[in-house]
Amino acid sequence: MADDSKPVYMRLRDIIAASILDGSYGDGDMLPSVRALAMQQGANPLTVAKAYQCFQDDGLVLVKRGVGMFVADGASRRLREAERRRFLDTVWPPVAEQIKRLGISAEDLGLQGV
Repeated sequence: MADDSKPVYMRLRDIIAASILDGSYGDGDMLPSVRALAMQQGANPLTVAKAYQCFQDDGLVLVKRGVGMFVADGASRRLREAERRRFLDTVWPPVAEQIKRLGISAEDLGLQGV
């Protein structure tokens, strides 16, 4: 689900992160070029470049000049850990509070036995 309150480059970052977490791009895999991703997502290439720069800054993407961008070794594990921490620290607490407030059970959520 897109969060329209986020800047476009952060939404693109989320799309790329989801692709890595879902296994569409594994460690060592080549990512789409800035132009290709811009065309695919209907975004400005400079905005796509800014999203990729976030991953470079975090050491999750490596640039091989003249070749392309690649998912760094260990990136999927580190990204999963970071996203898990973010979820548990910022996303889950208000959701858990709402679940409690509404009296929703694990059974209601289909979580029994999980």
